[in-house]
Amino acid sequence: MCFGCGSRNARGLQLTFELDASRRRMTTRWTPTKDLQGYADIVHGGMTALVLDELMVNLLWKLAWPAVTGELAVRFHRPARVGHPLTCEAHVQEAAGRLIRMRASATDAAGTVVATATARCVRLPHGRIDG
Repeated sequence: MCFGCGSRNARGLQLTFELDASRRRMTTRWTPTKDLQGYADIVHGGMTALVLDELMVNLLWKLAWPAVTGELAVRFHRPARVGHPLTCEAHVQEAAGRLIRMRASATDAAGTVVATATARCVRLPHGRIDG
């Protein structure tokens, strides 16, 4: 039922991912719909942030490093347009102990970076949210 990737969440984004485990990278392609806009025909920044966060943390779970986001910073470089596909990619920058530094980007079809994000994620003890 995850809003970002849950296939059973009819109101969610239902993102799918392509994993490159050897490079510790993951990609998703997403075409924002009109109901996710902020200003006219511009994707709400919170939705772009959600997709980048979802991608970074999902990558860690796919690598068998269960973690949650402890800190997220997003920089918006250009407006993302409703109805225009975005390619989003995340990768692990550094892992030390329970702390993992992540980086992600969203790029439009012309190859222009519309947003970048960094995150500090924390591995979960025993691989569970309840500790």
